Amino acid sequence: MHIEPGVVNGVKIALSYVTATAAAGYTLKLGLAALQDKGIVSLSIRSLLTTAVVFCFFQVLPHYPVGISEVHLILGSTLFLLFGAVPSAIGLAAGLLLQGVFFAPSDLPQYGINLTTLLVPLFALQALAAKIIAPNTAYVDLSYKQALMLSTAYQGGIVSWVAFWAFYGAGFGADNMASVLTFGGAYMSVVLLEPLVDLAVLAGAKTVRGLEKTDLVSSRLFKAA
Repeated sequence: MHIEPGVVNGVKIALSYVTATAAAGYTLKLGLAALQDKGIVSLSIRSLLTTAVVFCFFQVLPHYPVGISEVHLILGSTLFLLFGAVPSAIGLAAGLLLQGVFFAPSDLPQYGINLTTLLVPLFALQALAAKIIAPNTAYVDLSYKQALMLSTAYQGGIVSWVAFWAFYGAGFGADNMASVLTFGGAYMSVVLLEPLVDLAVLAGAKTVRGLEKTDLVSSRLFKAA
C-alpha cells in the first residue's frame, strides 16, 4: 500500500498533510477516551506491541511491488480485535515511520499519504464493528462472516485510498488505471487469508484466558461491551 515516490508531486501532496492531520487528530480524540478503559499503562503497552507487529508486517514479512503500489500483509482487523482501535492506529503510524526512517527514506515524503491510507480504513472498520457485533458479544466469539466483513472493510478501504491517490496524482490514463486495477486485484487476495488468521488468533486467545487479567490486549477481546 506504499504509494511510490513521484505519483503525487508538488502542491498536490499538500492534501496528504491535511488528511493525515485529520486522522492523527481523530486518533488523539479516541486515545483520550481509551485512557478511561484500562489507563495509560495498558494503552502504552498495547501501542508498543502493535508497533513491533506492524514493523514486522512492513519489513519482515514478504512484500512485493504490484501495479501502482506494494502488497503487504497488513492484518488490520487482527490488530483491531486484539489490541483495540487506538493502539492499532498508533502502531500503524509508528511502524510505518520506523520503516521509512531506517529502511525506506524515499517513502518519507509520502508518509502523510500512506498514513491516511492505513488509518482511515481502520476507523471505518471500527464503525462497522460497532454495527455488526452485538454489544453482548466478546471478540473471541466472532463468526467467520463477521471476521470476513471486517477484513473486507479494511482491505477494501486501503485499495480505495491507493486508487484515490493514484488517480489524484497521475490522472486517469490507461497505464495508470491498469496499474491500479492490478494492485487492487492482488491486494484484495489478502481478504481470503485475513479472516482465517483472525479466527485462528481469536481461538488461540480464547484458550489463554489469563490474558484477560493483563494489560496486553483490549478488554473487549474477552468481555462484552
